[in-house]
Amino acid sequence: MADVDADEIRKLDQAHVWHPYAPPVAETHPVVRAEGVRLTLADGRELIDGMASWWAAIHGYNHPRLNAAVRDQLDDMAHVMFGGLTHEPAVRLARTLSELTGLDRVFLADSGSVAVEVAIKIAIQHSGRSRLFTVRGGYHGDTFATMAVCDPVNGMHHLFTGALPRHVFAPLPPAAYDPDYLDELTTLFHRHADELAAVIVEPIVQGAGGMRFYHPSVLTRLRELTREHGVLLIADEIATGFGRTGEMFGCDHAGIRPDIMCLGKAMTGGYMTMAATLCTAEVAERVGVLMHGPTFMGNPLAAATANASLGLLLDRPWREEVKRIEAGLRAGLEDAWRPGVRDVRVLGAIGVIETVDPVDVTKVQDFVMRRGVWLRPFGRLIYAMPPYAISDEDLAQVTGAMSAVTRLLTRP
Repeated sequence: MADVDADEIRKLDQAHVWHPYAPPVAETHPVVRAEGVRLTLADGRELIDGMASWWAAIHGYNHPRLNAAVRDQLDDMAHVMFGGLTHEPAVRLARTLSELTGLDRVFLADSGSVAVEVAIKIAIQHSGRSRLFTVRGGYHGDTFATMAVCDPVNGMHHLFTGALPRHVFAPLPPAAYDPDYLDELTTLFHRHADELAAVIVEPIVQGAGGMRFYHPSVLTRLRELTREHGVLLIADEIATGFGRTGEMFGCDHAGIRPDIMCLGKAMTGGYMTMAATLCTAEVAERVGVLMHGPTFMGNPLAAATANASLGLLLDRPWREEVKRIEAGLRAGLEDAWRPGVRDVRVLGAIGVIETVDPVDVTKVQDFVMRRGVWLRPFGRLIYAMPPYAISDEDLAQVTGAMSAVTRLLTRP
């Protein structure tokens, strides 16, 4: 590990780098190494990563099998254009994704937001209509088409409201079975069915829009309604895919298959930026020529890494690992309840503390970092989505820091 001048890196960062969801100058912490579930900072501190690098590094860091996939592919080719050419890593990845999802056609994109943009384009080309139906509380990305289907009132994109198309939003989906909600959903859908290209939702878990969990009956009813009216169903599984909720995909909780599915994040194990939009053969045939083509589509390095990551996932007892993490999160967050906490909820390898008032991100991060943990809270949420490789001891350290930080809520 090379010596890094942390002060110099921090100064250069503040002079030139614009970080996500931050002003032009932001406080950051230089990382010099990532190994297993730990990040090593330039000042020598080690932190257990409770975020899996925004939920992507499910196998942890510096995994020998994934490292080997990158090195081996690099000897052949790092990249080649995907227009008119193809290659084994991308073809094998498409076959694996098709087998896992039951969806026949795979379009390889280069980020989650782009995968959703492609899904929306497919739906518009398929139907000739341009309006979408979704639920409040959702998050689907930061590009323009995706911002328009994020929550327009409580989401992070309200600054752009006047520049975005207006879609149809149902109320927040409930955590428990609620026949009145399903009736309301049905009435709203029927009112707009003739103008809809597609329904788009995050199955079971609404991620960056609020880390909410909802009842599978909502997915079941949306699948019934879309079939009844010939409207496409898009499942944004970018955050929920590959085991995070306890099932391989969020849709599995309801036993449904969408017409279009978006995947990303964990697909490459957090190594490379890559995503995918999948659809049925029937949808693809009706669309014909899809007017989209990212420069780095099907990147061989990313595809080879994704193949290795999915192979590793299928070889490991991921379902048991996620159940173990779920149990550890439930036990470890029992002490989080106190004044200032609105809710504590756990599903699969997702643990969430929702506070009454917005949290001070810097204050919370400093607090948990002193306890050897890395978290990235936002809004009213202090949450963890750790790598599946995390040990019980490390998980207890994460949940202990999360529970302890809620004491700050009652301090002046």
